Amino acid sequence: MKRRDLLTALGPYSLVVLADQLPPAQETPSNIEAIQRQFDRLSPPSARRYSASDRKLREIPLQTDFLVAGGGLAGVCAAIAAARHGAKVILIQDRSRLGGNSSSEVKMHVCGSHAIPGWRETGIVEELRIEDAVRNPQRSFEIWDLLLYDKVISEPNITLLMDSTLYAAKRNGDRIEEVLVRSDRAETNYRIQAKYFCDATGDCRLGLEAGAEMRTGRESKEEFGESLAIDKGDDETLGSSILFTSRLYRRPMPFVAPKWARKVTKETLRTRAIREWDYGYWWIAWGGNKDIIHDNERIRFELLSIVLGVWDYIKNSGDHPESSHWAMDWIGFLPGKRGSRRMVGDHILTQHDLIRGDIEDAVAIGGWPMDDHPPGGFDRSDLKPNVAVRFQEAYNIPFRSLYSRNISNLFMAGRNISCSHVAFTSTRVMATCGTAAQAAGTAAAMCLERGITPRELGRKHIAKLQQSLLRDDQTIKLRRNEDPLDLARKAKVTASQEDPTTPAASILDGCLRDIPRKKEYELHRWSTRLDKDGAWIELTWDKPQKIRHLQLTFDTALGRRLMLSASASVTTGQVRAPQPETVRDYRIQYRKPGAADLTELAAIKGNYERLRRHSFDPIETQSLRIHIDATNGDDFARLFEVRCYA
Repeated sequence: MKRRDLLTALGPYSLVVLADQLPPAQETPSNIEAIQRQFDRLSPPSARRYSASDRKLREIPLQTDFLVAGGGLAGVCAAIAAARHGAKVILIQDRSRLGGNSSSEVKMHVCGSHAIPGWRETGIVEELRIEDAVRNPQRSFEIWDLLLYDKVISEPNITLLMDSTLYAAKRNGDRIEEVLVRSDRAETNYRIQAKYFCDATGDCRLGLEAGAEMRTGRESKEEFGESLAIDKGDDETLGSSILFTSRLYRRPMPFVAPKWARKVTKETLRTRAIREWDYGYWWIAWGGNKDIIHDNERIRFELLSIVLGVWDYIKNSGDHPESSHWAMDWIGFLPGKRGSRRMVGDHILTQHDLIRGDIEDAVAIGGWPMDDHPPGGFDRSDLKPNVAVRFQEAYNIPFRSLYSRNISNLFMAGRNISCSHVAFTSTRVMATCGTAAQAAGTAAAMCLERGITPRELGRKHIAKLQQSLLRDDQTIKLRRNEDPLDLARKAKVTASQEDPTTPAASILDGCLRDIPRKKEYELHRWSTRLDKDGAWIELTWDKPQKIRHLQLTFDTALGRRLMLSASASVTTGQVRAPQPETVRDYRIQYRKPGAADLTELAAIKGNYERLRRHSFDPIETQSLRIHIDATNGDDFARLFEVRCYA
């Protein structure tokens, strides 16, 4: 029988089976049955115990390795990362959908290091972006919600609790032992014990309940010596926003504002430009000088009042007659928060760290500008809506900013990581939150495996954490693959064709991406034009190797913007489909010791992902070839890395 790939999965993991080594058929539960069992765990038929605090609510005890509170993009990435590394995870979300500010409830762009030309996050954030571009070309935020839900419930190690609010935590010394979570929709109280916890709530709700050290507001220049800090510190922060979308119709569409809408004039908007109105506006912000958490209802009202006032101005002022056939078709009701509380870790990230760009325990990158907003937001029409100080290249985020200084088993992920206000104005955006969260989730799994605290992991095993993240396609600036278990690093590389600027040996230089420099890219890929027979690259060892895992990193055009947006102008230039540069069809072939001919191990068609992993029964080989037959549209085959493991 021919050997072939028996499973081409939607996710980044594939199973390759040698056809003549198939085990006997046996009954295995389907994916849907495994998911259904998770729900049975949350509502067991035999549950008869009721909560002491409310006798109408059932009480369900649960245990897990890692509990993540908060199902925004950061919480999703932390949960997926930990689960893929073997940890049992419970993910708590207080809304009916995942994604936080990126969800259909808020519809904010997933911003990050793409603000610097040539940069974009990799790892799980890139996996989600690519999946969205392929599965959601129509740019629907509701489909984005569904994509995140699919990713989470499809991980067998994750139990998802939605519409559930964490409201208490119990400690033993400096460790959290248990949290209480309430779901009024399910009329259930969950009492959840875990070995490690992660606060990805944005507002530090878990940290607050556990007594974690935290800070709010803006520091003075004197505290950290930051040139962008204010002279005298205060408790103010960036305001929240409510967004809207609109569409063009075939007939005039009138608009009558409610009586409580703001009266907006040209003078009100003198520092805020209106160039389009299909999606807007980030500069409609309010509440940074209020209590951003406890004044939530007032903030919602004021933001709705401003949004409707701005739309009334667009439609009825006479300054935008071309808006006559446009009508608002969605308005958010959940204020998208920027700032509130921040946890304190072993390191407080500051402006100096971001400008320096590197730090010894680096685990993730950022690159959004230091983008501060006046706390008064829209009410301060005399001020620009933001002041942004841009970076020339991405910076690294340290692991010591991702765990609590005084709670020994608590991580944080998202806009609440340990940083000054000035640094926060950059690290707060969701792609940066997601990539830092991947580091936190991976670290939690490593702590679990070793039975140690995050602090101990950082002091004794930071190099292993960095190498594990690199293996999972996480970008860490100035760090390269040095994995001693990667057999590919011992091989010699040849190819069907080579270009001097992108030689075959590039796939073993340890760098997972091309690096943008001031005038051009520092290239780290093998690239060659495809001919009628495709193109191939081959690894050869001096002596036979036993291999059972193969990992390939393809090109998804990290230099091109890719994000879900309701704005036509933001979407211009994006490819809402498989990225043309990505290899689509390829074959994996190997040569048995002493054999002259290659044997086909797998044939993959329809790939669009950047990271592909293949596992198979062990093979003994002296050479391994990747034969590329087609891309998703580009004329060149491109490959960044090949890894092989026993």
